Amino acid sequence: MTTEIFTRRDFLRTLGAATAALTIPGCASSGQVAGGPLQAEKPNFIVIFTDDQGYADVGCFGAEGFETPNLDRMAAEGAKFTSFYSAAPVSSPARAALLTGCYPQRVSIPRVLFPRDDIGLNPQEITIADMLKARGYATCCIGKWHLGHLPQFLPTRQGFDYYFGIPYSNDMKPLVLVEGEQTIETKPDQSQLTRRYTEKAVEFITKNKDGPFFLYLPHTMPHVPLYVSERFKGKSKRGLYGDVIMEIDWSVGEILKTVKQLGIDEKTLVIFTSDNGPWLSKGDHGGSAKPLRDGKFATYEGGMREPCIMRWPGKIAAGMVCSEMATTMDFLPTFAKLAGARVPTDRIIDGKDIWALMTDPKAKTPYKKFFYYFEGQLGAVRSGDWKLVLERKRGKEQISAGLYNLDRDTGEQNDVSARHPEIVRRLTALADKIREDIGDSVTGITGKNIRPPGQA
Repeated sequence: MTTEIFTRRDFLRTLGAATAALTIPGCASSGQVAGGPLQAEKPNFIVIFTDDQGYADVGCFGAEGFETPNLDRMAAEGAKFTSFYSAAPVSSPARAALLTGCYPQRVSIPRVLFPRDDIGLNPQEITIADMLKARGYATCCIGKWHLGHLPQFLPTRQGFDYYFGIPYSNDMKPLVLVEGEQTIETKPDQSQLTRRYTEKAVEFITKNKDGPFFLYLPHTMPHVPLYVSERFKGKSKRGLYGDVIMEIDWSVGEILKTVKQLGIDEKTLVIFTSDNGPWLSKGDHGGSAKPLRDGKFATYEGGMREPCIMRWPGKIAAGMVCSEMATTMDFLPTFAKLAGARVPTDRIIDGKDIWALMTDPKAKTPYKKFFYYFEGQLGAVRSGDWKLVLERKRGKEQISAGLYNLDRDTGEQNDVSARHPEIVRRLTALADKIREDIGDSVTGITGKNIRPPGQA
């Protein structure tokens, strides 16, 4: 069973009319401080999204063997989120969640997409780009898309004015570089991708400096195979992986420098995070999630808890650290608030408005519960500090059930389910409810509130 939704055209027409005279609550004209009222002027949004970068793969999150001075400065000038989640431990579902504000299962992108697939993110879904474009934003996607490589699924059909990048992971063939909807190169030189993405991003920001704009920059790296330009080769003590992260850090620095030089620093929110945890089986070519357990493909913390930094001078206090739970699904409703837009009401949106977490050190998470999914399997449930891992098979591996207190045991090493049966029962009941809502392939439940993928 699927929920009925408007067409994109219906939604954008309705949204434009509904928000034409909408102002941000409590707005003022000037002189705001961090956490204070917002300006009536619509802010710019930049989301930098890396691929397979682990929780400990940023200097200020505990990186070893390489430095990330620009990301560290970004954190010092903004907020560092230490309990921030992707909605999936793999690429395509994580990207679907970020752009739609929904669990990947809800929008029927529960697994990684391949060039052989004829499905993609349904063009009837409302992405962040759709929502902001209706508010007069210039929109741009530069980098790895991975939500369908066929023309009807590309960024230009999902609310983005411009696209430059590769349509899926860099280990998939044929590897092509796309601009707009046209293939402009086959087998592009991957050592130049981070540099080229950065140049395109700077060009877009400069062209649209009078705003408002939304830049979505999903880097190809550090997904394997790893590539880095000559400028950064051999620069780290961590080998090629560290070199790659250092080049990404350089890219972040170029973007922050551009925003500052153009005089739009104080009206631009910049967010950095990753799609999922490190690919641990790749050894030296994979990252680190220390002190978290496991990595990519896992619903343990190392697979889905990601480094996240948010910077907005004058709005987000410098040096703030937020340990409350938040997710990439929250970008859509939060950006809606800041841009004076409305969150779609004709469909379920799972993300929350986290503006309070971004500006108030005393704010609490809006999440009463959070669900960990991988390839349609419900793997775990979190509520407060408690996380219930559910028994299931992951490939040939048998995952055992267990209850963990993430405040005391972030590494999920000590199963305390025998001591807290009442908490196990409560979280099990939450698991039963989400299965009814969006399904679970382990139990064979389809879910009554899922929406179809795009079909070629």
